[in-house]
This record gives sequence, C-alpha cells and structure tokens, in this order.
Amino acid sequence: MNKTLLQQVIFDLDDTLVHCNKYFDLILDQFADLLTDWFKMYGITTAEIREKQTEIDVAGVHQIGFASSHFPESLIDTYRHYGQLTGRKVLPKEEDRLMKLGLSVYEQPIEPYPGMVETLNLLRSQGHELHLYTGGETVIQERKIEQMRLADYFQDRIYIRQHKNVEALEDILHVKQFDRSRTWMIGNSLRTDVMPALSAGINAIYIKIPNEWLYNIVELQHDGDAEMHTVTSLEEVPRVIFNQIHQVERQKRTL
Repeated sequence: MNKTLLQQVIFDLDDTLVHCNKYFDLILDQFADLLTDWFKMYGITTAEIREKQTEIDVAGVHQIGFASSHFPESLIDTYRHYGQLTGRKVLPKEEDRLMKLGLSVYEQPIEPYPGMVETLNLLRSQGHELHLYTGGETVIQERKIEQMRLADYFQDRIYIRQHKNVEALEDILHVKQFDRSRTWMIGNSLRTDVMPALSAGINAIYIKIPNEWLYNIVELQHDGDAEMHTVTSLEEVPRVIFNQIHQVERQKRTL
C-alpha cells in the first residue's frame, strides 16, 4: 500500500476496546436497591434514584473530569439529597457503605469487546499506526492497558487525560504532529470521541452501543470535510477504513 495512504488510527479504550458501562450499571443497580430499601417508607422509586444519580454524576464530570472519586461521591450525594428531601437521618456507616460500593467498580475484571484482538491485529498487519487515547486516572487506566496487554499494539502511543475534550485532542494531534487528512478517532462517545475529532478535522468512527451513558450523548453539528461513520461493532472498523482508503485511491486516479 502507498505509504501516504496508511492511516493513523486513534482508539478510545472504555466501551470501545474493553467493557466499562456494564460494570457501572451493575453497581448502580445495587445502589438503587439499597436506597429503595432505606427510603422505602417514603415511596421513592428506583427510576427516580437512577435519574437523580445520573444528574449529579454528569454535572460532576463536567466540573472535574474523570476522577475515580467522583462516582462513589455521586452515590453519596444522591443519598444525601434524599435524606434532605425526606428528613430521614443520614448515617455515616451508610455513607461508608456507599463509598466502598462505588469504588468497587474499579476492581471489576477487565473484559475485551468482541473482536478487539482481531481488529487490532488486522489494522497493525496492514501497516496502520495505532494510538490509544483514554480518559480517567492514570493508575486505573494503566491497569486496564496492562491486563489487556495493549502496549503490544500501541507501544508509547498511549495518551491518558483527566479531561477528554476538544482541547485535549488538539494538544495530542499538535504535539505528535498527526497528518489530519489520514487520521481517525474510533470511539463510543459522541461527546468525548466524535465531536472533538470532527472539530479537529479528523475522521471519526462512532461505535454505537446500547444503554449509552447520558454524558456521552450530544447533538452533533458536522459541517466540515472530515468523514464520520457509524457502526455497531468494533469488528466493522477495518472495513470502514479500508473502503475509505480505496475511495481516496480511486479519486486520485480520476484526477
């Protein structure tokens, strides 16, 4: 393949290469069960609890980014909200229990998405340059990367940021001197993957997953030249890139 057609492919980590949301949902189910039991005499529903926690969670991420302490604190803040609303006494031992429950999400086993290894192997074998760009705390994200042996694919091309936004992506693209015309961002988040990519003028592949976290969902405004594609599985990514490369080749032949 012509070297100029080899692509620089940036992958998100959580819910792109490895599972993440389902572990948070598991903890949130346990949390909602606890609160409906503690506040049962007040008739508060599971749906109300989940909605309030999501509201508090999303507001906090906007402020502090992907800090590990934020999720358990959002459980405690939700608990305090209903304590204040109902007049039920808030107990330190219950807050401690919620803190431990929230932190336990980071102790869950790391599970790859179907086709992770095959997708990365195929793109690497085709000569593409693979990068990994993830949001969160360095220790937690590095543990996932190590357990999945992802450094085999990405080597020193791994970027971990507390805030994952337009500014963070622009900094990476500038410092590493990416060729934007042949750069791709692959991820499940419209907010932190796709929107910054399109803003930066690079191609994006949106992997649409079920039960997406509300924070990740935004309305896109796409009026640039960058390509955006939507798929429903990681395994579709190489085909999209392959088709785009050959479309570029055909266009060059007609000039």
